Amino acid sequence: QVHLVESGGGLVQAGGSLTLSCAASERMFKLYTMAWYRQAPGKQRELVAAIGRGSVTKYADSVKGRFIISRDTANYTLYLQMNGVQPEDTAVYRCNAGGTFVSGDYIPNLRFWGQGTQVTVSS
Repeated sequence: QVHLVESGGGLVQAGGSLTLSCAASERMFKLYTMAWYRQAPGKQRELVAAIGRGSVTKYADSVKGRFIISRDTANYTLYLQMNGVQPEDTAVYRCNAGGTFVSGDYIPNLRFWGQGTQVTVSS
């Protein structure tokens, strides 16, 4: 059973911080690489960050050094710590499960999704 539930979105001022959470089912969390994607109005969906079961990570260039992806194996929860947010970070952020890392390269799988959480950054 697919079970991905995001929370933590909201309105934040530019330069501020926000942490998103994604509660996953135990099966989902243990089996799959987890990731955050985002989609802004009028733009294509893009990968923000991914984290493998061994904690290997990949970040979009636009968020490197600002965002941190992590996973809590005790609570089956994925996090995205967003620091120094900018108006261009405004988007619906969605949790994804199913991808994998092969030799350090992230291979996406767009099968399992949460419902999304809105992040709005004011200037």
